[in-house]
Amino acid sequence: MGNRKSKIKSQRSKVKSQRSQGKRGILHLLPFILYPLTFLLLLLAPNAWHLAPALHAQQPPPAVISPEVGADRGVTFRFRDPNAKEVKVAIEGMRDPVPMARDAQGVWSVTTEPLEPDFYGYSFIADGVGLLDPMNALRKPNLLFASSEVHVPGPSSLPWEENDVPHGVVHHHFYHSKVVGDDRDFYVYTPPGYDQKVPYPVLYLLHGYSDDASGWTAVGRANVILDNLIAEGKAMPMLVVMPLGYGAPEFVQRTPQFGSVFRDAKLRERNMDRFRQALLEEVIPAVEAAYHVSGDREKRAIAGLSMGGAESLYTGLNNLDRFAWVGSFSAGGLGEDFGAQFPKLDSNAKSQLRLLWIACGKDDTLIQANRKFRAWLDTKAVHHTDVETPGMHTWMVWRRNLSVFAPMLFRPASEGVAAGW
Repeated sequence: MGNRKSKIKSQRSKVKSQRSQGKRGILHLLPFILYPLTFLLLLLAPNAWHLAPALHAQQPPPAVISPEVGADRGVTFRFRDPNAKEVKVAIEGMRDPVPMARDAQGVWSVTTEPLEPDFYGYSFIADGVGLLDPMNALRKPNLLFASSEVHVPGPSSLPWEENDVPHGVVHHHFYHSKVVGDDRDFYVYTPPGYDQKVPYPVLYLLHGYSDDASGWTAVGRANVILDNLIAEGKAMPMLVVMPLGYGAPEFVQRTPQFGSVFRDAKLRERNMDRFRQALLEEVIPAVEAAYHVSGDREKRAIAGLSMGGAESLYTGLNNLDRFAWVGSFSAGGLGEDFGAQFPKLDSNAKSQLRLLWIACGKDDTLIQANRKFRAWLDTKAVHHTDVETPGMHTWMVWRRNLSVFAPMLFRPASEGVAAGW
């Protein structure tokens, strides 16, 4: 009985061994079977299109090109959405969004009239939803209202066009603010050929509401503008410091009704007060420790756009011992009680101010507020330069403002100051 069991086990092991050898044999033969088949498929592949017409039906649609700038400076915007019922494009500088038309492939498009050479922010509105252009990598950064951007090129004489001139350097600084209680940043532009042995004048340049500290370089092209103006001898070599403009971080937030933060007087005042304190006590000392700049008030200027314009007026005019040059581009957020905000401002400011330059676009919704402030300055006999330009509340206006304002700065008193535009 025992011998019979051992024979059965021996036979089973032989069968398993034979099966294992059979499998290994098949595996050894696989390359010889598969290689000819692979070679045959490769030969047939170039001519296989007519054998599988269904494959072509699954190919992705042609890529959409957007935006496309024409030779006449008209811009074509395209957006693929075959399921949308309505698509418009909102373009910076245009009061109303522009309707787009859909073709048979579900691509919506529109071509604008020729645009002035500049950089334009834009976004699509598909069935009421704002969207970036998925085909355009150029972005206009913003904390609340990010958009795509298109460049309509112009002649090299335009200050914001990058030219073959010596370029300055943009430095990015980070620090912890004890005044505000958060971590924040600021940017510093040093001019071409910056020399640590030379005490440079400084322009403190402030961004607007919903922008961040990069606004004046990433969108406003302040560094490019200064490069060109300095290369042409129109502007003095200077440092430009661009800090984060929120003294109260909660000031920049989405609200049920845009602009409601400006109607909160206490929040608005806290935002400006703490910003001014952080600038005077933290940013300026940090800049003067890291760079060779003049500490003379005659060599220090402050200017800004929108919210930054109001902050420039509030900080500069209340600290004339620190600033001799003050500029405001489309200022917004000062409030109505100018006397309470500028309690010491009177005719004596004339001997301290080298320049008070107040600009605003004629089509800007803030034009009346700026006119009221200028009229109040007249009652105080405070000399100032009024500039009203074409345009709305846009970067196209503010780039031009900076291009005119910067050349007036830090000139010797003997040269005087021309308002220009």
